Formats: sequence, structure tokens, C-alpha cells
Amino acid sequence: MTLTKIRTAAASSLAAAGLLLTLAACSTPAATQPTTPAPVSPATSSSAASGSCTGVKVIVDSGSLKQDAADTSVCVSVDAKTAASKVLEEAKVKTVGTTQYPTELVCRVNGVPAADLEITHKGGTYKEECAGMPAAFAYWSLWVKPTTGDWAYAQEGLATLQVSPGESLELLYTVDGEPAAPAA
Repeated sequence: MTLTKIRTAAASSLAAAGLLLTLAACSTPAATQPTTPAPVSPATSSSAASGSCTGVKVIVDSGSLKQDAADTSVCVSVDAKTAASKVLEEAKVKTVGTTQYPTELVCRVNGVPAADLEITHKGGTYKEECAGMPAAFAYWSLWVKPTTGDWAYAQEGLATLQVSPGESLELLYTVDGEPAAPAA
């Protein structure tokens, strides 16, 4: 199989998965969806850095890109379930989607990866254009960690995902499957 066919197949698979997550989010019973956003107060970094956070701990890890401009760890004070997109906004984490999926996917976080950055991967180099699906070998993934328990890959996107006080939310950039998951 050629690299182009592999990339096309991978992009199709990711698109299908994204569509399934979107459809699943749309089928959630209305009674379980909050009608008003939870109050959110400004982010503070001191409690997140020390490990204790009574709100939602937000972590951005550029992974193997090692782009410190994107990396952050802050605590956002929330009183109830809150949209992940709102928590990231309060944490001053700026996400950009793709032209095809402007709110469903994350293509850049705090400007990373830059449009002119050559991302080195097993197949060569790649530049993220943020047009459609990000490459299957280089992308931002969204993770949630409950108050007690392990990190889990988010089952919803930023537009529909709700996080609660005591949980952690991480955006992690992965190239060729590394890192495979957030650090403990």
C-alpha cells in the first residue's frame, strides 16, 4: 500500500470515528445535558503546579514536538460540570480546529504545531495545514482523568465534553504513537 493510500485510509477511519462521536453526543438524552454553563472563575497556576486542584486541572503537553509555547498546567476553578471548551478558554488555552471540522477537532493548541513546522515522523516530514482530518500519525488527543483513577481517551470532543471539579483535562500531541498516553 502506498503512503498516500495509507494516509487516505487513516484519515477516513478518523473521520468515521469523529462522526460516530459526534452522533453519539447528539443522541445523549436532553435531561443529562446542562441547560446553563457552570460558573467559572479565572485560572490559577499555583495550585495546579503543586498537584492540588479543587477545580479542573488543565494540562497541555506538546509531546515529542517539544514546543514549550504550547505547554501549560493550570487549575481552573469550577463549581459544577462545565464544558471542556469553556475550561480551556478560562485556562487561556487557545485551540484551532480545521477548515472542515472547525469545532469538532483540535488542529493547533496555542499556535502549535505552527503551519511552517516540519514534523518529523517515521514516513518523513509533514506540515499540518489544518484543512481536514489531521494526519493519523501526528495529532492532538484529548484525555480526561477522574478524581481517582487513570487517564482515559475522551469519548467526546471539546464542543460536547463536560468536566467536573477534581478531574483533569489534557491535550497531548502524539507523533507515531508517542507518547501513547499522558504521564501519570
